[in-house]
Amino acid sequence: MRAVLFFCFFVLFLNCEDKQTKKKSTPKTEVEKPIEKKIKKDSVLKPEREFPKLNSKSAMEFFLEYDKHHKENKVRITTDFGEIDILLYNETKFHRSNFIWLTKQGYFNDTQFYRVIDNFMIQAGNSDDIKTARKRSYIGKYLLPPDTKRGFKHDRGVISMPSSEIRNPHKLASPYEFFIVCQKGGAHYLDGDYTIFGHVIRGMNVVDKIAAVETDDGDWPDKNIFIRNVEIID
Repeated sequence: MRAVLFFCFFVLFLNCEDKQTKKKSTPKTEVEKPIEKKIKKDSVLKPEREFPKLNSKSAMEFFLEYDKHHKENKVRITTDFGEIDILLYNETKFHRSNFIWLTKQGYFNDTQFYRVIDNFMIQAGNSDDIKTARKRSYIGKYLLPPDTKRGFKHDRGVISMPSSEIRNPHKLASPYEFFIVCQKGGAHYLDGDYTIFGHVIRGMNVVDKIAAVETDDGDWPDKNIFIRNVEIID
């Protein structure tokens, strides 16, 4: 009888041990779950860029190809003082394509007319806002070669592209900026140094209003003059 009781007690003891072992082994699968989540998270691919990050070497090829498919040549610049419509020249295709492309990227929006000289020119396309620097960083750092032998002159109302001032003996153009000549009779002493790529077809009165604002010693307007929007027009 004692042997039977001992046998039953022994079987019961083994059964309890087996249940305890199963309970202790259960959390292992729960520990593995975060690892599965990490693998899934790491496997998600970052979205590809819509366009390559440009540099001075790749920009020429990029805009040469862009010119083949994008023939728009009129833009409207909406400023705090009104609208300025500009016709861009097909002859200066790299500079036209660059301006059209930057317009479609929304680069010029919220930049400023940051250099203003009455009866000379107004210059825009830059800003002290960190957003502008971020846009440039994303698009890329590049310069465009001058294209000054198309017969265009720096007459009143033309839009031209300034050159970078940093180690730039060949007057390579700064693609993010532009200036509009407002000088009576033109500023022909600039011919041959800067690329003219369009002219104002409506809104010279707005250009003159901007040119007439008060500025500090560095030609920065006393009141910020923003470009609110640049858009393609027919």
